[in-house]
Amino acid sequence: MSSITLALIIFGIMLVFMAVRVPIAVAMFTAGGIGYVMQTGWAPFSNFINTQAFARFASYDLSVIPLFILMGHFATQGGISKALFQFAAAVMGRFKGGLAMASVLACAAFGAICGSSVATAATITGVALPEMKRHGYSGRLATGTLAAGGTLGILIPPSVPLVIYAILAEQNIAKLFAAAMVPGIIAMFGYMAAIAIYVRLVPGQAPEVDEERTALTLGTILGVLPIAIIFVVVFGGIYGGYFTPTEGAAVGAAATFVAALLKREMTWAKFKRCFYATAESSAMIFLIFIGADLMNSALALTQVPSQLAGVVGSWGLSPLMVVTAILLFYVVLGAVMDELSMLLLTIPIFFPMVIGLDFGMAKESVAIWFGIMVLMTVGFGLLAPPVGLNVYVVNGLAKDVPISESYRGVMPFLISDTLRTIVLLLFPAISLWLVQYIG
Repeated sequence: MSSITLALIIFGIMLVFMAVRVPIAVAMFTAGGIGYVMQTGWAPFSNFINTQAFARFASYDLSVIPLFILMGHFATQGGISKALFQFAAAVMGRFKGGLAMASVLACAAFGAICGSSVATAATITGVALPEMKRHGYSGRLATGTLAAGGTLGILIPPSVPLVIYAILAEQNIAKLFAAAMVPGIIAMFGYMAAIAIYVRLVPGQAPEVDEERTALTLGTILGVLPIAIIFVVVFGGIYGGYFTPTEGAAVGAAATFVAALLKREMTWAKFKRCFYATAESSAMIFLIFIGADLMNSALALTQVPSQLAGVVGSWGLSPLMVVTAILLFYVVLGAVMDELSMLLLTIPIFFPMVIGLDFGMAKESVAIWFGIMVLMTVGFGLLAPPVGLNVYVVNGLAKDVPISESYRGVMPFLISDTLRTIVLLLFPAISLWLVQYIG
C-alpha cells in the first residue's frame, strides 16, 4: 500500500467518524491509532501512547489555557458583560445602527478578558439581543452582528487558539498577543464600518433615530473600570516583564474573580459552575491535543507531509501564493471542523513548510505573521455556512429568527473579514508593528 493511499485512509476514517457525530478528539484518536498500528504494530503504538500523554500534558505552557478559560468564566458569571454593553450603548447610541456597533464594541472588550469566541458571542447575546429587539433592530442584523462580534473573542488577546498555536509552533506567547492586537482592533472597526454601511444600504434593518438611547453617566463609566484595570494589570504585567503569560493568566483570573465579587454577582453556585465549565473545556481541548498528536504521528510515518512540502516546492509558486493556498484550505476546512481541531491537525504539517519559504523576513517574524493569518482565517469557519458555530449559538438564543436570516446577517461581516485578511496578507508589517517593542 502506498503512503498516499494510507494517508487518505487515515483521513477518510476520521471524516467518517465526524460525519456520524463522533467527538472530534475521538475521531482523530481512532483514525490516528488505526493508521499507527497499520504501520508499526501494536507494541510500538502502546509505547507511544504510554509516553506521549505524559510528554504532552507535563508541559508547563499548557497551564495557561485553563487559567484564561477560568478568567473568561468568572467574567461571564460575574455580570461584567452587562456593564460593558451599557457603556458601549451610551457611547455609540447616537449613530444609526449604534446598538449593533455597541454590541461589537462590547464583544471586543469582553474578548479582552475572555479568550473564547463562543463564550463571547453567547454572553453578549444574552445582554444585547433583547435590547436590540426592543429598539426595533431586525433579527437578521442583530444575530449577524452578535455572531460576528463573538469572533473578536479569539482575535483580541487573550486568545486560546493563539496560545495553542504558540505551543505548537514553539513561539513566544507575549509576542503573538502583541501581533494580534492591531489586527483585532482593525477587525472591530471593520465590523462597525460594515454595520454603518449596511444599515444605510438596506432600509428597515435599524431605526433611523433612537429616541431611547442610553445616557453616558458617571455610573456607566465606573461600571467598566474593573475591566479596564484587569486588562492593564494583566497585559501591562506581561509586557512590563513582571510576570510570564501563564502567571498573567493566573493574576487575571484572580482579578476577574475579585471584580465579580465586588459587583455582588458571584454566588457559590456560579463559583462552582465556573470551575466545572473550565474543567470540561480544558478536558475537551487536552483530549483534542492527544487525538491530534496521534493523528499527526500516524501521518508523519507515511512521510506524506514531507512529500507534500516537496511537491509544493516543485510547483515554483511564490511564498505568498503558498500561504494564500493554505488560508483558502482553512476556509474550506472550517466548514467541517472547529478552530482548535484545525490548528492541532494542520499546524504540524503546514508550519515547517511555511518556515522553509523565503519571505525576506526573519524566521520568527514569519512564524508570528503566519499565526495571525491563520487566526484570522479560522474565524471564517465560525461564521460561514454550513457550520458557522457562532451563528448556531446566537441563533439558538434568538428562537424567533430563522437560521437562514442569521446567515444572511453575517454576510457583510464576511466581506469585512475578506478585505482585512487580504490587507494583512499583503502587508505583514501591520501585524508585526507592536512586536518590535517586545523584548
